[in-house]
Amino acid sequence: MRILAFSDLHMARNRAAEIVAASAEADLVIGAGDYCNMRQGLDDAMEMLSSVTAPLVLVPGNAESAGELTDAAPEGVHVLHGAGMTLDGLRLFGLGYGVPNTPFGDWSCDLSEAEAAELLERCDAVDILITHSPPKGHGDVTSLGDAVGSVAVRDAVERLQPQHVFCGHIHDSWGYRGTIGRAQVANLGPKVNWFEVSV
Repeated sequence: MRILAFSDLHMARNRAAEIVAASAEADLVIGAGDYCNMRQGLDDAMEMLSSVTAPLVLVPGNAESAGELTDAAPEGVHVLHGAGMTLDGLRLFGLGYGVPNTPFGDWSCDLSEAEAAELLERCDAVDILITHSPPKGHGDVTSLGDAVGSVAVRDAVERLQPQHVFCGHIHDSWGYRGTIGRAQVANLGPKVNWFEVSV
């Protein structure tokens, strides 16, 4: 399968247009969170993505809640948060929100490491793990040099060994590519990223 994946759109209309145009060549489109800004503008962000022509799977970021994303998503869009699905034989599992808790205040949708670990325990096998927050030590370095990713996500990747881990959240690490065992980890950013995935 040919997969187009992105994260952290943050209402960027030009970036959304690029994703929509490229989706015509994709078998699946995946978004790893933060479509709006500080819980504002989600309906507009979803309208920007409403013309995606391939199946669309989204996890919430810390800028929108799972309920808000489910309500705003166009008909037929799959929203995953602590849940999985199978699409054409491809096993997907999603976990949104900032993990661990962010310092951004009441608007930010966050999980503690313990809460994230509990949700990730629901997954026993997966081909693509989609998390808003990157695994600790992988695509999670800020401009200050701090690694602020999630231990719970890293532990799940080590346990599950998916083909791919798609994440975002840490803007300074957009474009990161690395591995945890056989799993390929990508901090996506708001652009068209292509991946080939075996089913």
